Amino acid sequence: MAPIAVGDPLPDGTLVYFDEQDQLQQVSVHSLAAGKKVILFGVPGDFTPTCSLKHVPGFIEKADELQSKGVDEILCISVNDPFVMKAWAKTFPKNKSVKFLADGSAKYTHALGLELDLSEKGLGTQSRRFALLVDDLKVKAANVESGGDFTVSSADDILKSL
Repeated sequence: MAPIAVGDPLPDGTLVYFDEQDQLQQVSVHSLAAGKKVILFGVPGDFTPTCSLKHVPGFIEKADELQSKGVDEILCISVNDPFVMKAWAKTFPKNKSVKFLADGSAKYTHALGLELDLSEKGLGTQSRRFALLVDDLKVKAANVESGGDFTVSSADDILKSL
């Protein structure tokens, strides 16, 4: 399947997270994105250096600026279970705006066409690093990295698209 691209509709899918009351919740991507401007960004590895020190912190630091330009939701997805995503989210105490959503079986990542096979490294199927700007379920920017790069999917890169 070809990776999602500008002009494509955002596919629906179910992701999982822990809410503020520490209750496990399932949510459809369309329920989070319909009628809204959202950023959906994916990371290949929770607790990894680039993801934890650069990618996620950039969206946390730029959240106010992104929201001032009309962004309603900032969604981080990873191929992992919701318990790991909850633990990882807690490592960002300044975060008020980024939602951490688990795609444990990589079904949604596959629907986006953004899976990354890291089996040779013992990591199985993960997500490519990416950032999508979506307006009412239509992709307006699709910044997808190749390999382990971090050159086009930062918060600053998305700001240029707003």
